[in-house]
Amino acid sequence: MKGILATAPVVILLTGCATQPDDSLPATPTELSSPCLGTTDLPEHLVPYFDEISDPELLAAALGEENQGKLCQGKVYQAKTNTEVPIYRAWNSTNPSSQFGQWWSFYQPSGLVADYRKEYEICYQWSPLDKLVSCRLNAGSKIVLGNGQSAVCSDYLTYGKSAAQQLYLSEASEQTLKCDVKSAAFSWQ
Repeated sequence: MKGILATAPVVILLTGCATQPDDSLPATPTELSSPCLGTTDLPEHLVPYFDEISDPELLAAALGEENQGKLCQGKVYQAKTNTEVPIYRAWNSTNPSSQFGQWWSFYQPSGLVADYRKEYEICYQWSPLDKLVSCRLNAGSKIVLGNGQSAVCSDYLTYGKSAAQQLYLSEASEQTLKCDVKSAAFSWQ
């Protein structure tokens, strides 16, 4: 008996496998990506201060690939006048030139730093977020308003796409005025 079992052929039969491609499955890597979140429309109270314009180069500079940060989607707007609308940027005091970096918001940061990082996809390597500057936009300044693209910070930390609106300014030091800088302080809760 032992010899018969050792020499008997083994047959494995697989059933239920698809033999035709499924047309409902994505065909390209672009189709595999998830859609952007949020809107690129101005908040209602800011509509009087901006005109939507076309600037494909500026828009392309603001958009990023999946997992690389920047914006997932965006629209270009131009300030009609020297606005009294504040814009905000959390930045890195150890790099003074980062005060006038490219990424801004219409809303002042509040709450937990970890939540702010997640909402705006800011990897810890990019900035300790220990300074805050608020400015106004010069008349004629072009901005890209959009929603955050996903970002891989490390093997242990990835931020997904965000619906939070962000502003991209290509030359913030020339586009802003009336700036006020504040320092971060510990406030343990």
